[in-house]
Amino acid sequence: MAAVPRPLNPQGPILTMRMVIRIVLVVITILLTLYLVYLLRRPLTWIFIAGFLAIALSGPVNFLSRFIKRGLAIAVVYVALILVPVFLGALLIPPIVEQLNNLINNLPQYVADLQDFVNKNEQLAQLEEDYNITAELQKQASTLPARVGDAAGILSDIGLGLVNSVFAGVSILVLSLFMIGSGRNWLRWIAQRRDPEHQVMLNRLFDRIGNAVGNYVAGAMGQALVAGILAYVVLRILGVPYAGSLAVIIFLLDLVPLVGATLGAILVGVITLFNDFPTATVVWIIWSIVYQQVENNVIQPRIQARAVQVHPFVVLVSVLFGSTLFGVLGALLAIPVAAAIQISVIEYNRFRNPEPIGAVQAPPPPDDPAPAPAT
Repeated sequence: MAAVPRPLNPQGPILTMRMVIRIVLVVITILLTLYLVYLLRRPLTWIFIAGFLAIALSGPVNFLSRFIKRGLAIAVVYVALILVPVFLGALLIPPIVEQLNNLINNLPQYVADLQDFVNKNEQLAQLEEDYNITAELQKQASTLPARVGDAAGILSDIGLGLVNSVFAGVSILVLSLFMIGSGRNWLRWIAQRRDPEHQVMLNRLFDRIGNAVGNYVAGAMGQALVAGILAYVVLRILGVPYAGSLAVIIFLLDLVPLVGATLGAILVGVITLFNDFPTATVVWIIWSIVYQQVENNVIQPRIQARAVQVHPFVVLVSVLFGSTLFGVLGALLAIPVAAAIQISVIEYNRFRNPEPIGAVQAPPPPDDPAPAPAT
């Protein structure tokens, strides 16, 4: 008996076409979203930094709120934040200007000393005779004071960049001010839109991420404070002038993971060249290399692992990835982002697989022999 052919489903091609159209629309939507994010990358970055700043400052604000009104506590914290750059500028700019002037005024003498050293060395003297290096350095050094006056033209060219930086800083401060004032209410509003179980999970998630970011900031400040104090002690022992100001530079740059401590060590090393070369410079270089190895591989991973409850290996990997993808900003935010991702995964798994209430561990089977007492 011949098989009866099944009738074709007339809706089959229509459903397939709908699926194709849906996939195309989804792909277009994703591409447009990514393009929009690319166009808005600068304000989105500001919002992200403002959120990080608001979470970091929530600790001091909550502490002051125990004694004064919350609005006044927020004002005090932000006024202190704004005054920090002013204080640092007043502390660092005078010694930097003085040392720069001393370098410019003494540079001809430095070149003359170099020329005497070259003349006393046979190999260097031969190079000097062939290429006349020190004479050219002497010529350039004599014209350096006159060239400093042309720096005003260079500064005027970067004026627009400074204005943009100030605008960005003010925008970030205002955004973070709104977030620290109303951000918790926004998060609570989002949680209230969900069912009770989701509300508990979301509120716990927000609290844990906020605590992790606050602990990260505290850990970074503690690590930088240790670096600044030890640098101050070493510089005082070496007799380097402005040890306090240089220690502040070490403290600030040490807040930048991976590269910050190296940059600070290089800047201070340049200062030691004009103080007690080569003794102070050699001692400082050895100290910086040893301390940075200890800090990068022992101090920072352990402090941040304890602060944000992230494994030291994850801390190092996140900093490397963040600095590679987004530079200094990525290095700064890599650890709290890694902590937030880890907390989110843990809370999601906890929500999906809740432990039964009152569950106790089952006793061992009765036929298991008890361990023999030690003799």
